[in-house]
Amino acid sequence: MLIMASCALDYDPVDTYSDVTEGVTKDSTQVVFKDKAAVLNQRQVIYNRYRDGQEHWFLDMLLLGESHSDNAYAGSPSSETTPFEVNSIEGSNTNLNRDWNGHMSNVAAANLLICNIDDVTDPALTAAEKEQYKAEAKIFRAMVYFDMVRIWGNVPLVITVAGDITSETVEDVYPAYFPPQTDEKTVYEQIELDLLEALPYAPDNNPSDKTQFTKSVARTLLAKIYAEKPLQDYAKVIRYCDELAADGFGLVEDFSELFGVVLEDETKPVGPSNRVVNAKARNTKETIFEAQFFPGNGNWVTWMFGRPLDDWTFYFTWTKWITPSRDLVKAFKSEANDKRLNETVVYYSCGWNIYYPADNYAFMYKCRSAYNSVIKFRYADVLLLKAEALIMTGDLNGAAAIINQTRNRAGLGNLPASATSGRDALLNAYLKERRLEMALEGQRWFDLVRLDKVEEVLNQLKDEGRPALVYQYDGNSYRLPIPQAVMDQNPNLIQNPGY
Repeated sequence: MLIMASCALDYDPVDTYSDVTEGVTKDSTQVVFKDKAAVLNQRQVIYNRYRDGQEHWFLDMLLLGESHSDNAYAGSPSSETTPFEVNSIEGSNTNLNRDWNGHMSNVAAANLLICNIDDVTDPALTAAEKEQYKAEAKIFRAMVYFDMVRIWGNVPLVITVAGDITSETVEDVYPAYFPPQTDEKTVYEQIELDLLEALPYAPDNNPSDKTQFTKSVARTLLAKIYAEKPLQDYAKVIRYCDELAADGFGLVEDFSELFGVVLEDETKPVGPSNRVVNAKARNTKETIFEAQFFPGNGNWVTWMFGRPLDDWTFYFTWTKWITPSRDLVKAFKSEANDKRLNETVVYYSCGWNIYYPADNYAFMYKCRSAYNSVIKFRYADVLLLKAEALIMTGDLNGAAAIINQTRNRAGLGNLPASATSGRDALLNAYLKERRLEMALEGQRWFDLVRLDKVEEVLNQLKDEGRPALVYQYDGNSYRLPIPQAVMDQNPNLIQNPGY
């Protein structure tokens, strides 16, 4: 309810064709959206897709970003999770299948609005509103495709809505239901186009509501896509990071604000008789886009990672996903008194001992209650990307100054002279800092891929808690397999090399 209010919508979302999302105008013309109410319903569908689709937006992205790297073990052993840990992922993986289908369903939801909103003749829907809602849908579509292209590489690029198949239209329409893949560069160019077209019309950043697809979300995505190889342009990474600062974003002073919670009694430690009653903060100046959850309408995914601190024993009877690795903890402890460690990893007693002793077992701590936001984008991520861009363009002093910002907030001193002695040394220091700052937020795998560090880091990894790799990482590992079930349905798809 609060999410809907924040978007100024008062309509129950409808996610299927009905007399609301598809209907007939007063003059009996068949239309997709018959009035403003139908448009607003579809807009809300798009917003709800992020908030409610936590499996592929958050849970599975953590499995890929963290357990498929050196930051975490898979956690609960299964055919879903273990292949990410030991590099044996195949097209039969059910997680990948649900992720592909979830992403493509989101693309379809965005396309429905983008492709049909201009045909709405309801005078209550102004031209400015049409442009804004279309811009929001384009930002959403860009966000979906950015995740897809980084996971799978060549993917079907669908930017239209397929029509009905009839005897008259079958030859033209049928291929739209079974699209072939598009090359990575073209997908990135469409993402770029969507974002640049959305920028003039998307809403401005609202400091009190970070749940909207704003200009700032578009700038964040632009900074991120320009850091990737197909469109790599470090000047534009720097430009859009600076524009985010002009939008009012910055680092919060207290890192715990991002993931902290409020207890029934703040003078006592959290436990069965002293539970979490709310998130410590939402809509911080560092958050760019987040899904928010409140008492009575909580975030279900929290119990997948450890103890949900709003309900101490809820579902704490089975092994959890995304178990922090010894190598990650070691990296934290190599920096004396890094405040981020205790906000990232927590230890409890439990009933299993797969990776750690049962009486001192490590758990992911950045989503610790049903009231914590799921943060998709935050300013520290883009700020550090600016440091990366500065390293790559030769401004080592400027990059070091940025890295020192996040280090200082964590209670650490500036980088030592040995870390700033040259480009390679600073790049290694940067990767370590980015690892610690963004740990267990789904970024690590993509950082290693972007900087061609996968083989160097993961094939040489020595971590006594991690099972041996089934396959060594190589050039084919940078993209995951297309789900076999999807390929069975669409004969025009080609499996990625190595699978």
